[in-house]
Amino acid sequence: MLNWDDMRVFLGVARAERLSAAAPKLKMDPATLSRRIMRLEQTMGQTLFVKSPQGYRLTDAGQRILEEASEAETALMRAFDASARSGTALSGQIRIGAPDGCAGYLLPQVCAKIQADNPELEIQILSLPRVVNLSQREADMAITVSPPSTGRYTVQKITDYSLRLAMSADATPPKTLADLGDLPVVGYIQDMIFDKELDYLDTLKRQTAQLTSNSVAVQMHLIQQSRGVGFVHDFALPAFPNLRRVLQADVCLTRSYYLVRHASDRTSERLKTFAEALLAGMRAEVSRLEAA
Repeated sequence: MLNWDDMRVFLGVARAERLSAAAPKLKMDPATLSRRIMRLEQTMGQTLFVKSPQGYRLTDAGQRILEEASEAETALMRAFDASARSGTALSGQIRIGAPDGCAGYLLPQVCAKIQADNPELEIQILSLPRVVNLSQREADMAITVSPPSTGRYTVQKITDYSLRLAMSADATPPKTLADLGDLPVVGYIQDMIFDKELDYLDTLKRQTAQLTSNSVAVQMHLIQQSRGVGFVHDFALPAFPNLRRVLQADVCLTRSYYLVRHASDRTSERLKTFAEALLAGMRAEVSRLEAA
């Protein structure tokens, strides 16, 4: 007889596509997951995965079960929300995916405040140098710098934010863009830019950056340790007192953050309540930090 725990294991492996990736979230070791999948396939009398050194890929039968199991999971989440409505505090686990600048310099203080107000709530911040895959349930919601153009999602604009050029406080600041001359530029690794909104080089009329990283924090350390110049988030600058803005009158970029959720979660009161607190907290934090 099937039970929901079998489906939970199936969903975890199907979405992660590797036992080693699914194991931490399911809190089981890969060997146990392998045995559970084999047992499930024997119970159902069907092969659900094609196993290879590259991972676990769903068969046609597995894909059909994934769709049904995902709908059942959504129904269970609605039931959980309904039972929790009588209380005032949020509980359970919520995972947010976000680009690392947001994850490193905004979400910690915002999420800490939300969790303090909801002691039974577990918040996970997933920082990735790429777009979070909500369809594979990598997270319950995601923060992006561009709204998705495809897929079944609900999208809310969170806030605009600013980026300006910055240098080490020990470096001689340029007076004009032309004064940048041969100064090294700090930026993203070009072939790892996952959103066009993160490509800033055209603003500086440069083809390449000399010091690069896919991490915002590493970029800021590179600026601090070199005589180079690079774009930094205004809200992140208070964390780096040895950096200072330059050419403020000449260059200021504006970008936006969006909160993206899977369309099937739109009826979840729990996620809706959390999203409202997240939006309010992020807007207030961006405003506070950019004014610092």
